[in-house]
Amino acid sequence: MIDPALAAAVRAWIDADPDPHTRAELEALLAADDASALADRFAGPLEFGTAGLRGALGGGPSRMNVAVVRAAARGLATFLLEARSGAAERGVVIGYDARHQSREFAHDSAAVLAAAGLRVHLADRCWPTPVTAFAVRHLGAAAGVMVTASHNPAPDNGYKVYEGNGAQITAPVDTEIASHIASAGPATEIPLAHDSSRIGAIGDDVIGAYLDEALATVPYAGPRAVRIAYTPLHGVGRDVLLPLFARAGFDAPVVVAEQSEPDPDFPTTVFPNPEEPGALDLAFATAQRTGADIVLANDPDADRLAVAVPTTDGYRRLTGDELGALLAEWLLRRGSGTDRLAVTTIVSSTLLDRIAAAHGASSARVLTGFKWIARAVEDRPTLRFVCGYEEALGYAIGPHARDKDGLTAALAVAAMTAELLAAGRTLTDALDDLARVHGVHATSQWSVRFEGAAGAAEMSALMQRVRSAPPASLGGVEVAAVTDFLAPTTGLPAADVVQLDLADSSRVLIRPSGTEPKLKCYFEVVEPVGADVASARAAAERRLATLRADVGAATGLR
Repeated sequence: MIDPALAAAVRAWIDADPDPHTRAELEALLAADDASALADRFAGPLEFGTAGLRGALGGGPSRMNVAVVRAAARGLATFLLEARSGAAERGVVIGYDARHQSREFAHDSAAVLAAAGLRVHLADRCWPTPVTAFAVRHLGAAAGVMVTASHNPAPDNGYKVYEGNGAQITAPVDTEIASHIASAGPATEIPLAHDSSRIGAIGDDVIGAYLDEALATVPYAGPRAVRIAYTPLHGVGRDVLLPLFARAGFDAPVVVAEQSEPDPDFPTTVFPNPEEPGALDLAFATAQRTGADIVLANDPDADRLAVAVPTTDGYRRLTGDELGALLAEWLLRRGSGTDRLAVTTIVSSTLLDRIAAAHGASSARVLTGFKWIARAVEDRPTLRFVCGYEEALGYAIGPHARDKDGLTAALAVAAMTAELLAAGRTLTDALDDLARVHGVHATSQWSVRFEGAAGAAEMSALMQRVRSAPPASLGGVEVAAVTDFLAPTTGLPAADVVQLDLADSSRVLIRPSGTEPKLKCYFEVVEPVGADVASARAAAERRLATLRADVGAATGLR
């Protein structure tokens, strides 16, 4: 039986919902007396934070839909006109990917912004997230919007907002926009101007400028002989990556045929995330058939990059930490100067710090999320940003885009691989070189899904248990220090992260994901290299396995 208060809220929402499809969805749930489904859709408004909005498509305030998007655009417009000088003329860049309703949400946002008096630079096609991030700075816009749910499952979509510097918003901007969203009023009363002269299309000109900047960022003049298998995972990366590689003089990668075209249903993978088991199986098969030297994979909006290398047993995907270290070593080795900067996150490997120090460069460690990597660059204007990465396959090469950029990173990986191949070596050899100098830095991640409101409460309770009663030892080694990143003593903004430092330099970090209903555990061990690298790697893997088992036992995670 549906609670009368809930039924009244549903009826009020239907009356103000401009989309007949979501109105019909809610009407059907009312008719079916589906109290559980309606309660989930009306659990509260979809929270607008530093990652913008992200959630499942559907009717109600807890879902991504036309009403929610129009309110978000109205809130953004109000904020910009009040808080950003010249915003009306500078305008807002709007890009979108190929997910369900992405184009509709983008065009509705443009109409709302234009009706509020803002100029709009609207993408004339679906394209990658890094192109939107680049376009904000390239066009001097006051802000940017990218309609995407990145690597989330097919039923999801999202709304990512950029500041005028091309970086994702951070606090307190998110709460200021959220307050304006809350007062936007009924969606049917938000003014629209779809045919406004304030809306201008952007396309080839912006993509061409992006390609020019990417090429300037990776000014590689060495060998180009490398065979590449590539998958966009049914996303929008292909039509920018292929021209980029052609301009750089590389042979065209062999694109995985089954995943080449944009498809919002992602028919060949449940989770279109190159980190997920099985997501790259078709890419590996294509690589095996073509004898590829490397596999490159973007997620659906091409802000992430996965790389796999051949082994005696097929292909192995490099971890985000492995690729981040390889890129940092390759890029820092090609330059000089003590004014250079490399940035990573607190959950990523400490190897980046050692690499930067070895090359006389500075390094910084920030909270998870590329907005913080961009903030580190902004806060250090006297340093030249070389690269940044987070272990979840996000990389930035140079300053031209202030967000993850899986396309420019792919070009840098191809160039690095070609250089190694010309010398009779591989990416695996380069990893072994780093281990001999700095020790084996072995990392792994463990993610556990917690669905719905009950799952969120369970995650919160688990984090509180870790804070209040951390384990005294893990893997037979004393926990020497506990850092709670909610405390004001870390030098970083407050974050729901707990770090356990062991006496043998191992680390464990635990945090809820900011974009998915997951709790994530991160592990790192450092193993000196003695007789050979292989033995050190095997020892490190054994230590990682022990750590994971003990964390599971201590927290109740399974």
